[in-house]
Amino acid sequence: MLRRLIGLVLLGWLALAAPVFAQPAPADDGFANWAAVIVAGDWRAHGGGPSEVFDNARRDLAKALAADGFAPDHIRQFSVREAGTGAGAPLKSDPDVIYDQLGQLTARASAGCLVYFTSHGSPDGILVDESIWPPGVMAALVDQTCGQRPTVVVISACFSGVFAPALAGRNRMVLTAARADRASFGCGQEDRYTFFDACVLGELASAHDFAALGVAVQRCVARRERALGASPPSEPQLEVGLALRPVLPLYAFSRTRGDTRSAALSPRPPAP
Repeated sequence: MLRRLIGLVLLGWLALAAPVFAQPAPADDGFANWAAVIVAGDWRAHGGGPSEVFDNARRDLAKALAADGFAPDHIRQFSVREAGTGAGAPLKSDPDVIYDQLGQLTARASAGCLVYFTSHGSPDGILVDESIWPPGVMAALVDQTCGQRPTVVVISACFSGVFAPALAGRNRMVLTAARADRASFGCGQEDRYTFFDACVLGELASAHDFAALGVAVQRCVARRERALGASPPSEPQLEVGLALRPVLPLYAFSRTRGDTRSAALSPRPPAP
């Protein structure tokens, strides 16, 4: 399953020799010319039973992004068990399909890139269907499709901080749900979202841009974990590349949808 992307890992290192990222002037249409992929990597809870937690986040984040200025035609969703062939249906969470679709999107939508994965994680990487994607494979995916354009990568999983070094770059913002040595919370059978995904969806209602969103999510997760007694704290990681820092605030989220904070952040007990 991973052979094609693993074959791109070495090619990904060639991106280090690419021209230095130039700060673009954001277009008046904001995120309308950004490509976005949202991947739900599993359908099971932490205990092994069925759970909608990752697909709920995938589905609702796609709606939120469309309301915040992303063109629906430039958003692709991926699911392990909800994949279909109808219009608007999520595609299969398969490495080659994800790579091909992101490549097609970035060929059309050239202003920026958003890559969001939500699933279970381990110190070795993130679960996508039945395979663990290590940091090198994720970096190859982003390098070969998003290239030097402004790029935001969000990895929502336990131990997802392991991705930060491989994904870091001058043109990148990387936000992870936890430190490299910490679990994250909220992937039980009765949970609607993970703690981290709930905070992303909730804070989108008031954040101005992705950089502000990252800081707000870190604070939100810390508050939620303290309130519900989840320990040790997951400590989401945020890194924004030097060339991207002055650019991200120029891409502001739209204010066209209602406030989703109360729904997204309704308290639930921490996963055991």
